[in-house]
Amino acid sequence: MPEARPFLKWAGGKSQLLDQLENHYPSDLRMGRITHYVEPFLGGGAVFFAIARRYPIKSAYLSDINRDLVLTYQAVQQRPAELLEVLERYQKEYDRTPEEQRRDMFLAVRDAFNQSRFDINHATCAAHWVQRAAQLIFLNKTCFNGLFRLNSKGAFNVPFGKYKTAVICDAAGLLAASRALQKAEIRQADYTECWDKVNENTFVYFDPPYRPLSRTASFTTYTGGGFSDAAQIRLAQFFRRLDREKKARLMLSNSDPTNENPDDTFFERIYSGYNVFKVSAGRAINSNGEKRGKISELLMTNYPCRPQSAEIQ
Repeated sequence: MPEARPFLKWAGGKSQLLDQLENHYPSDLRMGRITHYVEPFLGGGAVFFAIARRYPIKSAYLSDINRDLVLTYQAVQQRPAELLEVLERYQKEYDRTPEEQRRDMFLAVRDAFNQSRFDINHATCAAHWVQRAAQLIFLNKTCFNGLFRLNSKGAFNVPFGKYKTAVICDAAGLLAASRALQKAEIRQADYTECWDKVNENTFVYFDPPYRPLSRTASFTTYTGGGFSDAAQIRLAQFFRRLDREKKARLMLSNSDPTNENPDDTFFERIYSGYNVFKVSAGRAINSNGEKRGKISELLMTNYPCRPQSAEIQ
């Protein structure tokens, strides 16, 4: 049986950082004393799937503000067989379509996805969920760099990726993801709505939209809304409140502003009193190929980590 892994490519996904992140997991998770996992900025879900594979958590609460992302997770969780039927049709059509005509197929699916956004009922699981989830997975696997980006009108506007091959229907992987998601409650929600799902036996991982390293580095948005410095500060305040009142283990990822400006200590200031660590990451999205390389990112925790992790003083 394959192990559960992310079934979507996602900007800012943590698959390449899992080994480094694991070095910073709370010791209570490794020792089996943490039974509940919460991830309020779900995205590609790499950390959830890794923890579900390796640690004895009994339940999880997964949420994201992106309605179509959450709908797709719920369809994978609740209707995997029906979803695979649609994805298999997409796969066969894509494979038999000449390469020079695949862009037309992509645009047709993208148009259908955008047109149906006004009619979709995200609150009730029904057959239309399966079709929309399949469209999102198809677009994710065939668009440029696997991005999810909305324009100002809320329409998906990422161009075709021009791939010679694309794995649109990964039956084994999708079924493995569905099995892992059986222990999870999945909701479309703001991160603050996880409050009632957290207690002292919970590990919470926050992976919010990153603070841009420069004015030109911001990659639009996945939801149609922004995440400003003021929003980062509100999240830090929520982090402190969870720590103070819920006694949960908390970990948060974000960009490292010192990659561009050594004097920018924004996160050290708003998370003062907590542990701040650096991890090495690849620059996955940049229009300039020469700027795709190793940079550092930050991790903030409210608990001590392994000695070999170098804390910023």
